[in-house]
Amino acid sequence: MKNTAAILTALQTLEMKEAPMPALRCGEVMVKMQAVGVCGSDIHYYHYGRIGDFNVEFPFILGHECAGVVADVGAGVTHLKAGDRVCLEPGVPCGKCGFCLSGRYNLCPDVVFLATPPYDGCLMEYIAHPAEWVFKIADNMSFEEGALVEPLAVGINAAKTGGVSLGGSVLIYGAGCIGLMSLLAAKAYGASMVFVADVLDKRLRTAEALGGIPLNVTQVNVPEEIMKATGGRGADVVLDCAGASETVIGSINACGAGGTIVIVGLAADKLNGVPLGPISAKELVITSIFRYKNLYPTAIEAIAGGRISVKEIVSNLYRFEDTPLAFAETLENIKDVVKSVITYE
Repeated sequence: MKNTAAILTALQTLEMKEAPMPALRCGEVMVKMQAVGVCGSDIHYYHYGRIGDFNVEFPFILGHECAGVVADVGAGVTHLKAGDRVCLEPGVPCGKCGFCLSGRYNLCPDVVFLATPPYDGCLMEYIAHPAEWVFKIADNMSFEEGALVEPLAVGINAAKTGGVSLGGSVLIYGAGCIGLMSLLAAKAYGASMVFVADVLDKRLRTAEALGGIPLNVTQVNVPEEIMKATGGRGADVVLDCAGASETVIGSINACGAGGTIVIVGLAADKLNGVPLGPISAKELVITSIFRYKNLYPTAIEAIAGGRISVKEIVSNLYRFEDTPLAFAETLENIKDVVKSVITYE
């Protein structure tokens, strides 16, 4: 079988090249890719070649949000067979450290995560992956939806960690893919009011179409709007999917007494001007999440059962052979692109 990959050979340079077929080892399955989502981290590596301490060494393959069809199974695999429609959880932990054994495998220091240097991603035709981290998707799910299970798992983790509950009020800073997934998760958990704050009108329009209450931070004072809408109580939960000084300050000021703030995304390494007084006076809980754990089955069932619809988040579709164009246009039009997905057939 021929295996073509979209290979990052230099900054902002993707080339479609033939790649070796991956070796299928015991406990693994071979998956023929059908859809891959373009994540913000992919664009960051494509543009800058690094995120934090993770530096790309060329050549490199991007992509970690993916779904496809099982092409073959290795020895010892019994729960999957050729022809199964699946999605892949991209992080494979060691399974032996204290974090793994306690169930917090997302914190495993030796995790092998697709498209996180030095490990290649899934933007190729065939990929071998440990069967333990390959999940069947329902027949009523498209492969595009299967690829979006990964970011939805992040959104579900955010809402779950924040304790979003029936009838509660939620503020989300950031209307990118993760912010919108957090909106969908918060609505599924029963929140009655979900406010979404951003600077980009297109993303805010998408948030409104998904049931959110849009707030353009360039036009309104977000904490003041939240206080008005909640009768002065403030938001029960704030999910900060931007992680900048301004949004953390806004989160603290908009969150109600006894509320919870979840740091979901990071746009800055350091914060300035964060007020400590309200944190103490309102007895706020400030916590964070790192990816997700044990949530793929939940995300798949939420989509398959009609509880959460992720299709509306996709704004741009590209063919696999047009992957270089997909990345170039997504970067160039970053303010207008909500979510790009690459399809294979």
